[in-house]
Amino acid sequence: MPDHFETSNFETGHFETSQLKTSHVAPIIGYHRAPLSQKFGAPRQPNLVALSSVIEMIAPYDTPAAFVGLEAFSHIWISWQFHHNYLTKSNHVNKAKPSDESDGNTNFRAQVRPPRLGGNQKIGVFASRSMYRPSALGLSVVKLERIEVLEGRVLLMISGADMIDGTPIIDIKPYVAYSDAHINAESGFAPIAPAPLTVVMTELAREQFGEIVCGEIVSSGYFTESSSKKHTTVATVIDKIQQQLIDSDIEPIKALIAQDPRPAYRRNELHSIFIMRYKSVDVSFQSIEEGHLQIIAVKLAV
Repeated sequence: MPDHFETSNFETGHFETSQLKTSHVAPIIGYHRAPLSQKFGAPRQPNLVALSSVIEMIAPYDTPAAFVGLEAFSHIWISWQFHHNYLTKSNHVNKAKPSDESDGNTNFRAQVRPPRLGGNQKIGVFASRSMYRPSALGLSVVKLERIEVLEGRVLLMISGADMIDGTPIIDIKPYVAYSDAHINAESGFAPIAPAPLTVVMTELAREQFGEIVCGEIVSSGYFTESSSKKHTTVATVIDKIQQQLIDSDIEPIKALIAQDPRPAYRRNELHSIFIMRYKSVDVSFQSIEEGHLQIIAVKLAV
């Protein structure tokens, strides 16, 4: 067994980091529920896209008493796990091949290639926010839109997350502006946010999007007389975030694609088709010229 590995146990609700001499077990306190179920398309940093999502707290951490006072804060820190990192997926743990970036005995990567530097230049893993880090933990500041209590359980309605659907949540803390914000801080190789690209949508893609939205409205019974009387549950809130396509989704879709989720080494390709999964649909787009992306199709995901 390697000296160092990370695992997540969804049954017991724990994220564990084990080493030869020391270990630390942190409970999973909730899960992130979001429109993005795949890494492709997810913002590379928080607050680049005001994407709405939900943190579903799990027992015993879903008690309303644990959140008294949090509503007074506009933003929160979230510690979370990179659960789609192949080093932490159960069928890939400890199977990475040694490379010039590891010591040959563990999965530790001393250096990574950030997309911000074109995907070619190496820097130290601790000088990056790469998912391939010893703890497999992420840290994000997001906007706390509101706290909802449904069926006696807490849901945190947030926006601006850089996490995908199903992300295990390890901890939540309030963001305190006077100590957490440093306006004169230096940001190394990422001094400013990358400029978003221009995104346009073909008429065919708009028609496809509209047809799917209409289908979602009819199938969900929004037009029925009893629809306004439907009881809101945790399940219905999460389903709306994860699956139900609505008219207003077109703006976050375009904003996500404007961040250019394509691999750095493929950003010079024209007319190559890429597909981003958003809620229940696959959104196909391509580059039509430098700095301009075009959405060409919106189809129900298979």
